[in-house]
Amino acid sequence: MPDYANFVPRQRFQPVLALSPDGRTVAYSSDTDGNFNLWTSSVAGGQPRQMTKFNDRSVRQIAWSPDGKSLVFTADRHGDEQYRLYRADLGDELEDEEPVELSPGPDCQRVLANAPFDANGRYLAYAANDREATVQDLLIRDLAEDTERRVIPPAGEAIFEPVAVSPDGRWLLVSAFRSKSEINAYLLDLSDAEAELECVTGQYGQHAFEACAWSADSSGFYLLTDLWGEFIAAAHYSLDDSSLSPVARHEWDVELVQSAGQTVIWSVNEGGYSRLHGQRHDQALTFPDIPPGVISAITLSPGTDQAVVLIDSATRPTEIGVVTPGEGFRYLTDTRPSALHVVEPVQPEMVTYAASDGRSVHAFLYRPHTPGPHPVLMSIHGGPENQERPGYARSGLYQHLLDEGIAVFAPNIAGSTGYGTAHQLLIRRDWGGVDLDDLARGVDYLQDVPGIDADRIAAMGGSYGGFATLSCLARLPFRWAAGVSICGPTNLVTLAEACPPTWKAFVALVLGDPVEDAEHLTSRSPLTHAEGITAPLFILQGARDPRVPRAESDQMVGSLRGRGVDVQYEVFEDEGHGFTNRSNELRAYEQVASFLKLYLLEKTQHAGA
Repeated sequence: MPDYANFVPRQRFQPVLALSPDGRTVAYSSDTDGNFNLWTSSVAGGQPRQMTKFNDRSVRQIAWSPDGKSLVFTADRHGDEQYRLYRADLGDELEDEEPVELSPGPDCQRVLANAPFDANGRYLAYAANDREATVQDLLIRDLAEDTERRVIPPAGEAIFEPVAVSPDGRWLLVSAFRSKSEINAYLLDLSDAEAELECVTGQYGQHAFEACAWSADSSGFYLLTDLWGEFIAAAHYSLDDSSLSPVARHEWDVELVQSAGQTVIWSVNEGGYSRLHGQRHDQALTFPDIPPGVISAITLSPGTDQAVVLIDSATRPTEIGVVTPGEGFRYLTDTRPSALHVVEPVQPEMVTYAASDGRSVHAFLYRPHTPGPHPVLMSIHGGPENQERPGYARSGLYQHLLDEGIAVFAPNIAGSTGYGTAHQLLIRRDWGGVDLDDLARGVDYLQDVPGIDADRIAAMGGSYGGFATLSCLARLPFRWAAGVSICGPTNLVTLAEACPPTWKAFVALVLGDPVEDAEHLTSRSPLTHAEGITAPLFILQGARDPRVPRAESDQMVGSLRGRGVDVQYEVFEDEGHGFTNRSNELRAYEQVASFLKLYLLEKTQHAGA
């Protein structure tokens, strides 16, 4: 059987694409050389070009200048999320040049607008919390004069992020996030130096209004909203009469909207799979079939219906693809590892099981091709307001385990997105409550699935999924074979206290206040119930993690080792929340694979003998 390394994609991508103004070149962030650097490639195909050669930074956001002669981007160091802003000029000898830094001042969280330039490329819009750690100010940088206009939003109310400068250069579109379900759209008049931010969606009440892109004539903008029901719709806001009208409503969430010229395209999350839709001059576009999977980024340019997408599927790693309505789909990249040329990868089944309150929980079940009964890994997504989807998960780890004879069960428990607002909001201030009950019901469900040996079950997750994994091992009355927690919170009080400064209001809303809710948060913390953990545990942690600090994992490891529990602990000194360095990720998942195979296959075989 191929080793895990043979399942690892040849490159990974950050979820961002930028298409040049002429539509001929796409820019992206790839770790082909081991770190996430800036690359460009002709949409027609050909050899890609490496634009940066960072060995300690990761490129995160990208945008083209209006003249197509340069790119601006953000990058952070070793996953610390302290982003700096750079410009790379597209000269013939760019390989020998260093990008120019555009962000003076201290390290902070700088967020680039999706469309940050005015039409002439003189002004650049971004946000930064350099003035006050808890507030992201809006900054309009005059690249010609090397000056900045600073707009200070209301403190503590939301996280303000610039979205796009209008095509006519007058307006800056801004999103203000309190949570995933409480988002407002704001406008800033760039023609008035004294203008203040104006909320244009507040009249509709407390809902999600996530701004996306401008109309070509600057008469309005497109956004995503849950105003009209359980599922997210695409809508258009008109500046003329302050009206909001639906563009696309489905019985699933619309999740990405892009506009260029007279073309609007969007993707719909149908049970985890992305489906493309669009229109041009109000006439529907017919899209070809695309590989069954997940689209994480879309970009298109004026004058063409051709779209460039990042698409991930269970049986093929994330790739850049080109979609042309009425014509077809083609891959622009090929990241397939050697194992996929000799092993038949597994497509997941979509299954449901009953929750305790009458809900149905959707899940993906991956079964090995070999005869069962198979041990099973219950994989829990992060977020918690996120979704397990049919992608090439954890850089091929799922497919490697399946090839070894281990099934994978990945549920979308309470708090998951994609199944309606009510299901999503159940997790609010109830971590380790309804979600844990859903996981218990999932284990019950597996007991009756043919070909699954639910007496050999492990749990694994990252971030919130790590918290849920630890909660399963500590609080559910099952005989767990093993657990894996990647950057998982262990103490909800200290987690809330140590969150990034701009997240304070958000964390209080979705998790709880570390002072007012200390008793409740303590009762739901895995550390409080650590005596219930007896199964072998593997904990992985980034030393520079700004979201779940290393102390979270240190606390749990110290508690368990003090009782003699089998705990393997790996700290990555040059990583933050997850893995940005390719060699680190390979080493981490090789260790995870060996750990899971040891306790789901080898140990149980020896015990049975």
